[in-house]
Amino acid sequence: SGSFIYMSNLCSSLFLEGCDGPLVSSLPQSAFRSSSQLSNSHGPGYAKLNRRDGAGGWSPLDSNKYQWLEIDLEQRTEITAVATQGRYGSSDWVTSYLLMFSDTGHNWRQYRQEDSIGAFSGNTNADSVVTYKLQQPVFAQFLRVLPLDWNPNGRVGLRLEAYGCQYKSDVASFDGTSYLLFSFDPPPGPSAKDLLTANFKSVHHSGILIHMEDQHGHALTMELLKGKLFLHLRKGTAGDFHTTASLGSLLDDQHWHHISIERLRGHVNFTVDKNTQRLQLLFFHKISFGGVSAVGAQRDHSKRNFHGCLENLLYNGVNVVELAKEKKVSAVGNVSFTCAEAVEVPLTFASPDSFLQLPWAVSRDSVSLSLQFRTWNRGGLLMTSELQHQAGTLWIYLSDARIRLQIHKAGRIVVDITAGSALNDGQWHSVELSVRRGRLILAADKADTSTTTTSGCRNLFSVFQGCMRLIHLDGSLVDLIKVQQMLIGNFSGLQMDLCGIVDRCSPSHCEHGGKCTQSWSTFHCNCSNTGYGGATCHSSVYEASCEAYKHRGNTSGLYYIDVDGSGPIKPQLIYCNMSDKAWMVIQHNNTELTKLRASSGTNQHLAYFNYSADTKQLGAIISRAEHCEQELSYHCKKSRLLNTPDGAPFTWWVGRSGEAHTYWGGAVPDSQQCACGLQEDCVDPEHFCNCDGDLDDWYPTLYPPYLPYPPYPPKGILNGPSEHLLSSDDFWNAAYFNKETSYLHFPTFHGELSADISFLFKTRSSSGVFLENLGIKDFIRIELSSPTEVIFSFDVGNGPFEVRVETPEPLNDERWHRVKAERNVKEASLHVDNYPGAVQKAPADGHIHLQLNSQLFVGGTASRQKGFLGCIRSLKLNGKTLDLEERAKITPEVRPGCPGHCRSYGGLCQNRGRCVEKYNGFACDCGASPYSGTFCHKEVSAYFRPGTSVAYTFKEPYELNRNSSSQSSSIYSDLTLKGENVSLSFRTGQAPALLLYVSSYYREYLAVLLNRNGHLDVKYKLQSNRDAEVFRSNARNLANGQLHQVSIRRVSESLSVQVRCTLHTLYEDMKAVFLTGAEGAESGEMDPEIARLNALGFTGCLSVVQFNSIAPLKAALLYPDTSPVIVTGPLTESNCGSSSSSSPYAAETTHSLSDHFGTVGTGQPVVNAISSDSALIGGVIAVVIFVILAALAVMARFLYRRKETCQTPESKGAKPDDSPETPFNTDPTSQSIITDTQKEYFI
Repeated sequence: SGSFIYMSNLCSSLFLEGCDGPLVSSLPQSAFRSSSQLSNSHGPGYAKLNRRDGAGGWSPLDSNKYQWLEIDLEQRTEITAVATQGRYGSSDWVTSYLLMFSDTGHNWRQYRQEDSIGAFSGNTNADSVVTYKLQQPVFAQFLRVLPLDWNPNGRVGLRLEAYGCQYKSDVASFDGTSYLLFSFDPPPGPSAKDLLTANFKSVHHSGILIHMEDQHGHALTMELLKGKLFLHLRKGTAGDFHTTASLGSLLDDQHWHHISIERLRGHVNFTVDKNTQRLQLLFFHKISFGGVSAVGAQRDHSKRNFHGCLENLLYNGVNVVELAKEKKVSAVGNVSFTCAEAVEVPLTFASPDSFLQLPWAVSRDSVSLSLQFRTWNRGGLLMTSELQHQAGTLWIYLSDARIRLQIHKAGRIVVDITAGSALNDGQWHSVELSVRRGRLILAADKADTSTTTTSGCRNLFSVFQGCMRLIHLDGSLVDLIKVQQMLIGNFSGLQMDLCGIVDRCSPSHCEHGGKCTQSWSTFHCNCSNTGYGGATCHSSVYEASCEAYKHRGNTSGLYYIDVDGSGPIKPQLIYCNMSDKAWMVIQHNNTELTKLRASSGTNQHLAYFNYSADTKQLGAIISRAEHCEQELSYHCKKSRLLNTPDGAPFTWWVGRSGEAHTYWGGAVPDSQQCACGLQEDCVDPEHFCNCDGDLDDWYPTLYPPYLPYPPYPPKGILNGPSEHLLSSDDFWNAAYFNKETSYLHFPTFHGELSADISFLFKTRSSSGVFLENLGIKDFIRIELSSPTEVIFSFDVGNGPFEVRVETPEPLNDERWHRVKAERNVKEASLHVDNYPGAVQKAPADGHIHLQLNSQLFVGGTASRQKGFLGCIRSLKLNGKTLDLEERAKITPEVRPGCPGHCRSYGGLCQNRGRCVEKYNGFACDCGASPYSGTFCHKEVSAYFRPGTSVAYTFKEPYELNRNSSSQSSSIYSDLTLKGENVSLSFRTGQAPALLLYVSSYYREYLAVLLNRNGHLDVKYKLQSNRDAEVFRSNARNLANGQLHQVSIRRVSESLSVQVRCTLHTLYEDMKAVFLTGAEGAESGEMDPEIARLNALGFTGCLSVVQFNSIAPLKAALLYPDTSPVIVTGPLTESNCGSSSSSSPYAAETTHSLSDHFGTVGTGQPVVNAISSDSALIGGVIAVVIFVILAALAVMARFLYRRKETCQTPESKGAKPDDSPETPFNTDPTSQSIITDTQKEYFI
């Protein structure tokens, strides 16, 4: 029996701790009230769970949405669950309802699940019991149930039970001048933990709630200001208060709210209701509750103390209210220990159909009206009434968040008054209207305004959505309870005896610093200047790596990089060096060599390196990098570094982990050596570092390839030029799924409120599931439903939800396609490639949390059906990349990696560049192109002046050694010519001038020149015994300092010449002429005119010179040692061929990181960014070129066509094409585009 008693007591204790005892079944019938009852036997007192008394439950007289059942629990009680049941033995039950609670029986508050779900699902029959455990317990004396829907074949019928336990409540009431002073004497010593908790209910929207001080003059004030709680901190008696935190909203609603301040190991958790901020604050031991003395502390904030009640005020377990009752805590002013409840009956205009109609006889001579309202909307009609004696119609409404009064008469506005401003802040505001003796006064928040009489047309205004209370008509308060009982007036769509305003911006769902604004029914996030986009500023608008920018076709430049996507790390402006791999370059402030003074040993020299990225950004970049490099050099001359072999090191460096290291570049950790010591080739073999030999020569020592960054700078006598280079491999992390049953699994995806998923795929299959994650009821899935449709589907408790994107082109084309899906509390979106995306709005009042609990399946499903066949790459979930390759290595039927990228990215290779496949990506082979750069996009140009020449000479055919390398393709070519493709760009102010000369071993030649008028001449001689033919352009003077492009193409007997001016893109008339020639060839001297022009030399710029597959200028500039070129005089690469340069003699300038200007966009580099692909020269080098291309060109008959595309400035209507990446049309098979202004003449 002893054991039985022990277990009974234990169960009773657990029962009390569980707080789930029945609360309703033992109440008398007098504790039940209702809006109406069908009969005495259907009264509210019969609405007890599982009871069959009376008619077996409560049923109202009419079944509509204005009925309610109310229960008085007789004291404040903790309520943890509710259960409902239909009326016994009937077809009457409630299918959905609202739950309200109150301490007074008025000013009800609606219980909401997940802060948005208000409706509870009810019963499906009369007898089954449906129980809901409340996510957060309710502390109240009164409960009210409002039926929303019921059995359509019956009427409202309800039996009810509530579960919970008794609640101990110790309260103290403050009148706005009183407060409690709680202090320790003497002050206790430091403790590891402090905890202060309380509940409060406020009458006024502002007041000092708690004030704390310590013996050093530090102070912390918790202030209620316009319904929000603020923490203000002051350090020292002479300091000012600064706001450190703000939480909560609408806290002046006359309901209880919970506050908590918990200090643990130097961190403070500040909690209001369910929202917490983490701070670093001191804790204080002299505390005043309810306010502060005006003499004892600075009154920098609120002008009043707290007016309201504090409940269960505990400090480190001490009940302060009980101590105050026992007079062990000082009470200043009128502090009482009961909480007086203000009885104010609000009403809510929740929908556009809501209205209230009241009887009011408005006289012309005397009018008095006042009310209070609160709303988030900038506009809405507050009231309207017809004036007596046909004086017009009175309108009072919100317009642009101001009160506006108008009187309309006969379609005209005869009175127009405005008052107040910013009245849509969610606070209670008052409106007062009075007419006395012909004077009309409109006041907002007690502030009068003057009248303005106008005339005009009647304005249109929207309906009001918000709360009202304290409506007075001619000085009499309207009894809204009688309105609710339908004893006076009329209404529709109103929520009576409650204010249903919700602050949708507290807490804010706007991420990454987005600013939240709201209306009555929704909120909006302003993402400007955040670097993020979407409905909640969740997804980054920037790429996660330079590699991603590169594969959008971007060249080297400054870009914003967001390494963790939608994660917490901010985007960082980083220089991307686009070469075969995309490198991220992060510089610091110490890039110049610094001369160090000798140290006596007591004063160390510290070298600090402040990087352009902060610690978190650097750490994230490094962790995602495929390879990292850093170079920092220490130059020594009679300056010891490590003091080897036996001494203590004079210099060390500190890495990112905070540990000191004494090894240097090329050596191994903990070796206390430099590279020469490890390789045993130091100048002095007695030392392990050249710097330790006290040598009289300068010796550089490289910094190790480990990456220190603030706050751990290197220490010692150290400095020098440095850069931080990184590349990322997340972009190519891929897996290949070769069976429909294959998949990869990962841990559960956690994206409760915001989830973004992005990846690339390529496939031949017509359908398949990309990924899936399941919960008990919730799920998330992305699939290819057909060759032209992708579906993003999920369920967060509101039923399955789908977002679909259909594409005009099939997606199963073995090309890479990008998918990006996002789901947040406002909407769900899906984007595929650059096609128009799809967006679906979330329900306004629905579940918002996505709750998953199974593994994440990639490439398949848990059922192993509808699996995906193909490749998935760069899969990111909420900014984190899943390592598909590592998981694929240990998973059957899935292979790591996925080759074959040129089909998708080959189009990025420009100007005859050839795409070359790589395991991770691709590269552009520019061997057959006169351009260079990552995408064969960069013009190869040089300035020329007399004294410099370049000769490119073919060897005799039998001496030519073929070379199959990509580099050679721009150097050597087939000597048997059936046609020529010649292209070049030039910029000069010289006329006449020789631009290009091509000759054979038999006196045949081609010359491109400018005559004395600056017109372009093409001179062809293909038979040594015939005179040369000259084909002259009739375009304007081309020696005008502007960039011009020339393209000459001969195919068999057809010759076309195209001249394009940078600033003009329209075409002139096109002409063609037929010529004949005789066979034969013999050697001779250079044409006299050509020789004369050659002697003059050329001053100007030549760029992207190409003859068939030969790029002679590129060969001379980039490959002079391996090309058959002879360069006379200085020749240096320049950017003079860029269309952005307006002067042929413009100087070039190198730019440091501090010189970058311009707009940084998504995928657009900053103007003047560092170019890593060019050799930059400080100043201008002007040279001249005479290009000789030796080739065999013998033809008997030619068809010459001349096409001129350079226009005069009068030609307008087309957008200039200044892009230096626009390729010349040198493809023999391509077709020229003929505009309406072009004509052909065949002679």
